[in-house]
Amino acid sequence: MYEDVPITGQVREKLVRSKEEWAREGRLLTGTTSTPERDRLPPGQRLVQDWPVLDLGVQPEVKPERWRLRVEGLVEERLALDWEGFQALPQREWVNDIHCVTAWSRYDNRWQGVAAQELLARVRPKPEARHVVFHSYDGYTTNVPLPVFDHPDAIVAHSWNGEPLSRQHGGPARIVIPSLYFWKSAKWVTRIELLAEDRPGFWEVRGYHNNADPWLEERYG
Repeated sequence: MYEDVPITGQVREKLVRSKEEWAREGRLLTGTTSTPERDRLPPGQRLVQDWPVLDLGVQPEVKPERWRLRVEGLVEERLALDWEGFQALPQREWVNDIHCVTAWSRYDNRWQGVAAQELLARVRPKPEARHVVFHSYDGYTTNVPLPVFDHPDAIVAHSWNGEPLSRQHGGPARIVIPSLYFWKSAKWVTRIELLAEDRPGFWEVRGYHNNADPWLEERYG
């Protein structure tokens, strides 16, 4: 947690335990696989028109003027940005689908933000950097291999469908990695850490798959 950021709510331990039970039982698994080239909708997913809100029961209230992002770890040049500095970076727009491990998918989400590759170009990862851990204002963490973050579709997003990201959906800024289940796209991001060794995050140590490919149905591991 970050003491200078107000936090609403508390971790819903019952929800966490139920999701751990899902992992033990293999809930929602269909036993099928596919590829994004063959099927737009991954196995076991259903389409929704709204955007469901899923969190641990905690929502930090991060005003843009107090938001900070650090990119550090195994980098040649550490980066520290405030909101003004973040907005001054080259901005882009992406349209992609998102897939939640709880089996909903939403098509054609329009994001605005900064490309992950833009940040990585500025920090210049060291040769031994292999993994990335995202740290959020609510204490949440999740991990991906560096090549997954160093991809044209990976984003630090501040807007969705033409509007600033709401607090409930991770505003003022969140990670978006559309190739993976959406728990890998950390809300309320404040720190991006590059590491030599993998470091599983909140759900990964609670029975969820380290890779999280929706088309391989890597819900649990």
